Amino acid sequence: MKLSRDKITGIYCIVDDLLKSIQHPEDKRRRISDSEVITTAIVSAIYFGGHHDHGIGFMRITGMIPNMLSSSRFCRRIHKIWELLIEIFLLLSDVIKSMRAELEYIMDSLSVAAFYNIRVINGKMVKGKKISEDYSYSNSKRLSYQTNHVQFSRPFF
Repeated sequence: MKLSRDKITGIYCIVDDLLKSIQHPEDKRRRISDSEVITTAIVSAIYFGGHHDHGIGFMRITGMIPNMLSSSRFCRRIHKIWELLIEIFLLLSDVIKSMRAELEYIMDSLSVAAFYNIRVINGKMVKGKKISEDYSYSNSKRLSYQTNHVQFSRPFF
């Protein structure tokens, strides 16, 4: 997903509306609101791989939240409102599920090589299986490997 001001503004509006709907009290002495902190946390998680420092810097440099907190103060605020974050994420998941209730999902599976060549006999990474169950050999690559099967689902678009 490409990062844009419109997406961040949309995230902020949704979070702020959810906080207002649950009548979350705001402390008047704070420089930035809890909705701005939560928006920065969501942007950091989605676009910066969970690195709060990058999200804080982005929000400060772009001027979306000019009074952004320092990294230390931001982490303290996140830890202070962690129960609120869980409640917000549960509400958001219900909203998203209700919007996408009619989606179809695809189930798929694939084999992932766990050990190659000589290490396959002594490999203990995949527990609860005998080596002979998932031991494979590829003639074209001249590789022997132990496989583990992974199943996943994704929305069908």
